[in-house]
Amino acid sequence: MERKIKITNGKVILTDRIIPHGTLLVENGIILGVEEGNVEFPDSLEIDAKGNYISPGFIDIHVHGGGGHDFMDGTEEAFLKVAEIHAQHGTTSIMPTTLTAEKDDILHTLNIYEQANLNNKKGASFIGLHLEGPYFSMEQRGAQDPKYIRDPEPSEYLEILSHSTSIKRWSAAPERKGAIEFGKILCERGILPSMAHTDAIYEEAKNAFDNGYTLLTHFYSAMSGVTRKNAYRYAGVIEAGYLHDELDVEIIADGIHLPAPLLKLIYKIKGADHTALITDAMRGAGMPEGESILGNINSGIKVILEGGVAKMPDRSSFAGSVALADRLVRTMINMGEVPLVDAVKMITSTPARIMKLSDKIGRLKKGMDADILVFNQDIEMQSIFIKGNQVK
Repeated sequence: MERKIKITNGKVILTDRIIPHGTLLVENGIILGVEEGNVEFPDSLEIDAKGNYISPGFIDIHVHGGGGHDFMDGTEEAFLKVAEIHAQHGTTSIMPTTLTAEKDDILHTLNIYEQANLNNKKGASFIGLHLEGPYFSMEQRGAQDPKYIRDPEPSEYLEILSHSTSIKRWSAAPERKGAIEFGKILCERGILPSMAHTDAIYEEAKNAFDNGYTLLTHFYSAMSGVTRKNAYRYAGVIEAGYLHDELDVEIIADGIHLPAPLLKLIYKIKGADHTALITDAMRGAGMPEGESILGNINSGIKVILEGGVAKMPDRSSFAGSVALADRLVRTMINMGEVPLVDAVKMITSTPARIMKLSDKIGRLKKGMDADILVFNQDIEMQSIFIKGNQVK
């Protein structure tokens, strides 16, 4: 790693504007300054951005795999390879995510995470684990394996929580028996509870929000909207997301999970400050189309990669995305008609704030980690720095 780096002659993307001719100064992996124009920085490695954009590194807070590997494979190699392929597309911070599984498989994944985190030198930085399940609604399970779905049981989740301090987020269906108490315990431990794979009605979602569930996992996907029971209509979790301004949402902005009108609606109502872009990528990200496996390479579910998405074999539902982070930003700009500054905010400062990491990552500002991208107008990566270490 170069101790001093100067990235100049670029359009610097801040949270509220773009500096048309800017320079970034980096020393020992930390941003030392963000300046207008060109400035002297003796004894530094100078990188000419050639008029391209200079952006904070992308932060993906929900990802399962990529490059033919999945975090549930149970190997250190899988963790490192997933981090590397996502880094090459602009992700500088990544939150490995599990699938619904047996307790022992979850514990093993926690162990591998700790080990891989020590040896992750070339990939996106790990920022903690996201446990997705197994406390879900059977009706909204999507591609989650139904044989593992169950209620939150204190004896189980307390054992998992005591096993590792790396768990930073846990997704669950708030209507399940014991889910509210589960959420309270997560909050007490500084872990973010998130509503996911849920068939809750509005009142149940509001109760969950009031008790710490402040994020909606892959908004719209595997989530209740308006339903009708005995002639009466009930609002669902989607409506709760819109009605509560402080309730954050994350969206799979691959252009397939959500069509253009929904991308525009989410941006119009929730805005860039409360919407995070996620890949929710499975092992097929960065791989050719054809057969693949969701989850553990040996015991996972067979799926099909086609048309830029993963599908269940009968094509009845999606089975995760194959997107990489640069695609998300392009989609929001081209299909969602979102300005570049806001599209970048949705995958930098917003997820950083959601995960309480705003003091370290998500913005180009003095004192922040030097997670920096240089990309062109088509969001194609020219240079990538992770904590000042150039990986592309």
